[in-house]
Amino acid sequence: MANNELRYAFFGTPLVGVWVLEELAAAGMLPSVVVSAPDRPQGRGMRLQAPPVKEWAIAHSIPVLQPEKLNQEFIDEVSEYGCEVFLVAAYGKILKQRILDLPAHGCLNVHPSLLPKYRGAAPIEGQILADDSDVGVSFMLMDAEMDHGPILAQDRIAPPHWPLGRDALSELLARAGGRTAARLMPEWVKGTVSPVEQDHTLATFTRKTEKEDGLIDPDGPARENYLKYCAYEGWPGLYFYT
Repeated sequence: MANNELRYAFFGTPLVGVWVLEELAAAGMLPSVVVSAPDRPQGRGMRLQAPPVKEWAIAHSIPVLQPEKLNQEFIDEVSEYGCEVFLVAAYGKILKQRILDLPAHGCLNVHPSLLPKYRGAAPIEGQILADDSDVGVSFMLMDAEMDHGPILAQDRIAPPHWPLGRDALSELLARAGGRTAARLMPEWVKGTVSPVEQDHTLATFTRKTEKEDGLIDPDGPARENYLKYCAYEGWPGLYFYT
């Protein structure tokens, strides 16, 4: 199977998804359809803003679906594209079993950590805060539990220095994940890749970042404060009370 013959749907929303898509496009693997979150009001004027993945898809003449809910109407729409597999990277919605069962070859996910470590909503921040430079990307077959499915491949990535800021680490791992997906997705569809169950006893978990996480003690450990600075760059940033 040539790369450009594989029909797949890409699920993603923020800039992280664009970095994955750029690597797939470089390998000649454009998706048949992109599924992204709906446009949302942003900025002082609260104008509707398209998510970065939607903007990328439009620029590449790829059809876009933006369902509020992954209901029967969405199932009917996405089924029209005849996709063999779904690829998910930072989509922002949980896919229930009836969505996971739609494509003949399942739903695959690019996850920016070496699973089972750093499951959950904030794996990038989790790795930085833990001062864990053993970073990498997991390419996995999704199941109904978060970041729980069997692994198709893992690639360790050597950062240029440590710690990296959140944006730099996000891009490094997203692009690595895109290259991994481009290499293995056709092989998975052909049946030449064997999934390996995760060791769930080793799982660690991250949670969604909150504004309060940026609070620091300026007299506290310098390394810990610097790791927070790297993990929370942009938002929520750091603050303290005097």
